[in-house]
Amino acid sequence: MSTALVLSLVIHAALLSVTFGGTSFGIPGLHLPWKERRLGANDLRIVLEMGPAPAAPAAPPVSAAPAIEPPAERADATAPVPALAPVPVPVSAPAIAAVPPPSPSPALQPITALPAAASHGFSVPSKSIPIIDKRPVPVEQETSVPNLAKVEREQQEAERLREVELITSARKQEEARREAFRVEQAKQDELARQAAAQLELERAEAARLEAERQRLARQVEMRQEALRQEQAKQAEQARVEAARLELERAEAARLEAERQRLAQQEQLRREALRQEQAKLAEQARLEAARKELERAETARLEAERQKLARQEEMRREALRHEQAKLAEQARQEAARKEVERAEAARAEIERQRLAQQEQLRREALRQEQVRQEEAARQNAARLEQAKLEEKARQEAARLEQERAEAARKEAIRAEQAKQAEAARQAAQNQEAARQEALKQEAGRQEAAKLDAAQQARLKQEQAQREKAEREAQREERLRAIGRQLNEEAAQRDAASRNSSLPSASGLRRGWLLGRADANADFVLYAEAMAKKIEMNMTFDTVKEVIKQKHVSPVVTVAIRADGSVEKVTFVVSSGVPAIDEAVRKVVASQAPYGAFPPGLARQYDVVEIRRTWVMDTAVRLQ
Repeated sequence: MSTALVLSLVIHAALLSVTFGGTSFGIPGLHLPWKERRLGANDLRIVLEMGPAPAAPAAPPVSAAPAIEPPAERADATAPVPALAPVPVPVSAPAIAAVPPPSPSPALQPITALPAAASHGFSVPSKSIPIIDKRPVPVEQETSVPNLAKVEREQQEAERLREVELITSARKQEEARREAFRVEQAKQDELARQAAAQLELERAEAARLEAERQRLARQVEMRQEALRQEQAKQAEQARVEAARLELERAEAARLEAERQRLAQQEQLRREALRQEQAKLAEQARLEAARKELERAETARLEAERQKLARQEEMRREALRHEQAKLAEQARQEAARKEVERAEAARAEIERQRLAQQEQLRREALRQEQVRQEEAARQNAARLEQAKLEEKARQEAARLEQERAEAARKEAIRAEQAKQAEAARQAAQNQEAARQEALKQEAGRQEAAKLDAAQQARLKQEQAQREKAEREAQREERLRAIGRQLNEEAAQRDAASRNSSLPSASGLRRGWLLGRADANADFVLYAEAMAKKIEMNMTFDTVKEVIKQKHVSPVVTVAIRADGSVEKVTFVVSSGVPAIDEAVRKVVASQAPYGAFPPGLARQYDVVEIRRTWVMDTAVRLQ
């Protein structure tokens, strides 16, 4: 379209630049405009003077009048030969007769046409529209001047009208192009906003999945840590037992070595005593005096032996006491460690239960915060959309006003070209109307601003009320959670005080067929299981198969104390085997569902939870 417009403008400009007159080379009666020296002196100055009593000079014959030479062949710019210069302002015949005396203003003031079209990429030939100097020019040929001036005025008027049409057409096309560009820009902004909203949803979903993954990783890590601690305790017990056995073996070996040493000493002593007795018997009759010495030696040796025996008995008694003391200390240490292990296990179970309750509470708070943030974001988006619509409406009104203003100004200029006085009066009237319209528009805009401010204030008050209601509901939920925690603590205290009573753990299988039960732990566990299935992208598993006609299945899920799934039973089938199988896959994909809380684990080994599965745009357990 732009190429055709440029080509049309070039052709029209070439046609409009052709002037009549002259005998130059080419078509008779035509000559090219670039052969005329437009920067030189004026080609024609016409002065029409009406004297008080003009004399009637003898009119020279027409044939004697100097011929009109083409502008390209003149050498003298001040020659009196009249050349038809462009006159943009039409002058009627009576106005020619009443031309005022010459003024010192310049003769021609060139005005370059179509500045806006050139600035916007349109190739329009630059053409200077000269403004004629109204100073009177002396007329040397009185008979042909009126007709020539009239023809020249008509030509200039036609040329000016054509240029005005070209300018108007170029402006309209430029406005159409700007409007198309604005519409395209608005579409691109809308697409960018939708893409940003999609990215925000994907980012929130990724954050939720990452949080769930971290939670599962923490649970796995906690189970592994508990297993490592249990293994470390067992290894420590084995090490202590091995050390005790090694100590006993070392003590037995030491006692055996001591016994052998004493037996060897006793044997040596007996051998020496036998030899001594033999020697004494042999020498008895020879050394009578030595008998007394022998008896004394024997008594001394006996006393020494008895002393050694008493010392050995005392050492053994002390060893027995030491062994008994060590055994008692080992038994007390083992009992203390057993008590500590039981206490640590109880504390760990209690901590896990509290952590699970805290996690459920945080999950509820996080969901509430996400819902509040989503509501705030939607509210901000609505406000932003209203602002954008208001800006678009104001921009459209401004553009419409600018177009009306441009059309009005163009009409004023055309009217001024026809009749100056009437144009001035119309301009004053239209200016007054424009001022009135501007005042009315300003009043409308002010009213619109006040209305928008009022609506914004009302929306802000509504948002504040909704926020206050949400805060009240949140506080009520937190108080309910606090009451529930207090009741559970009271139940635990009562159970610990009444631990000597018979346990009610005979009911090893429990059933929850609805949403209410006297056991609060049971209800919370069932709700946690339902939330896990609903919030973990399980809809993708059943999205394709639920397009078939089906009924909402009623499913009973049996869960063991460690969170594993025992079985899945369909009380009411969906009527489509593929949907039933998809439900089983969903239940199995989310296992395990977490160990039972201590209060629930004391009562049941297996719980059966019955829910109605509604699957339309998401998976909901009712």
